[in-house]
Amino acid sequence: MSSIAEELNTINLGDQRLNRRARRVLEKLYAQPGASIPAACGGWSDTKAAYRLFDQEGVTGPQILEPHYQASVERMAAHEVVLCIQDTTELDYTGKTIAGLGPLNYENRQGLYVHPTVAVTPERLSLGVLDAWNWSREPGSLGVKGGSHRPIEEKESIRWLEGYQRINELAGDLPETQLVYMADREADIYELFAEGARACAQGQRSADWLVRGAQDRCLAEGTDAKLNAAVRAAPVLTQIEFDLPSRKGNKARPVRQQLKVAQVRLKPPYRVGYKLDEVTVTVLLAEEIAPPHGEAPLTWLLLTNRPVVTAEQAAELLSWYLCRWQIELFFKILKSGCKIEELQLETLERLEPALALYLIIAWRVLYLTMLGRTCPELPCDAVFAKEEWHAAYIVTHRQPPPETAPSLNEMIRMVAGFGGFLNRKGDGFPGAETLWIGLTRCHDFVIAMQAQRAMLGQSYG
Repeated sequence: MSSIAEELNTINLGDQRLNRRARRVLEKLYAQPGASIPAACGGWSDTKAAYRLFDQEGVTGPQILEPHYQASVERMAAHEVVLCIQDTTELDYTGKTIAGLGPLNYENRQGLYVHPTVAVTPERLSLGVLDAWNWSREPGSLGVKGGSHRPIEEKESIRWLEGYQRINELAGDLPETQLVYMADREADIYELFAEGARACAQGQRSADWLVRGAQDRCLAEGTDAKLNAAVRAAPVLTQIEFDLPSRKGNKARPVRQQLKVAQVRLKPPYRVGYKLDEVTVTVLLAEEIAPPHGEAPLTWLLLTNRPVVTAEQAAELLSWYLCRWQIELFFKILKSGCKIEELQLETLERLEPALALYLIIAWRVLYLTMLGRTCPELPCDAVFAKEEWHAAYIVTHRQPPPETAPSLNEMIRMVAGFGGFLNRKGDGFPGAETLWIGLTRCHDFVIAMQAQRAMLGQSYG
């Protein structure tokens, strides 16, 4: 896996020239993910090729992502458990003239929404993007209100159900891998729970699901019985400790939570035109003990189809939910690293193929960030091209590179050093930000080496 272009090995855009162009554009954008398309392409010829690719009729985001989906599934097959994390982020293009966009949370904020599914191992190694749904709202649609009793097909929340259905389909193709669909509070949708129960009742192999609860649902056992009260009445099953990463202005800190578990049967909500069956779910309440002064206790209510009997099973579910942070990192790389919201393309039809390439790039950066932690002794030439690790080694050590490639951990630290990572004792592992900056600088070093060799009449071999 020495080149990101291999993610598009099986691409089929109907023309071999287009296929080659897509792979070349992906390599160019990956080399400088934060640069504009002309700056990343490095010349008018490659820039024109990129714009022609995005302009090509019939070249869509799903077409470009399809070979990456296939490569992701191949990586998933090597793991016993894969968490399929789904979430939504907005892309704000306010002030840019891009036809086909719609309002975000206000009519004067224009953009679109991206709803990907990212495959992650319980060790937090990202294996790829499995699905990506983009949409923009119709102008004037923000003021339109609809009742909660409407069929889900008429709501934006259908994206969560359809995402779970696609993971269910994939479960049948990966008989040796247990898939777990995972999402935050927006996915607290009764139809999603019912879909899993339906597949199980019909004897289909389906994905498990783990969703953060947002509603205090009614229970089937009585008119006044509620979900929150049922799980709070349960005894403490175990306690767990973990480090909460920093996010949204809050500092990282250690957290100690107590876990309570209850199995309940939910009363189905009313829907116009069809009836839903009752569903049995497991509820896990994770509540922080003695939070720091001035901090609200960190509390999560998690719903799942998986039975939980032991403390180990409860702790495992919570450890899986903590992996959801990986999709937040993915969005950070996409926006801050790839600067996707700064793209200047004239139409949504041109924007979506470019966005597909940047989704692959954001995954690759996240993959490298975690791969150095999970497989530190792997030779770096399994991931980096010879020119890349040679350039990084020469610039870092000021001496010729060795015959044998250094470990992946050493290479990741060298590259991250170009992005500001100090690599001091106790610094831990490099983060995504230092890595994406370092990758850009490493590419510049490769160009310099290539130019020097060209002047000396040497080839790289």
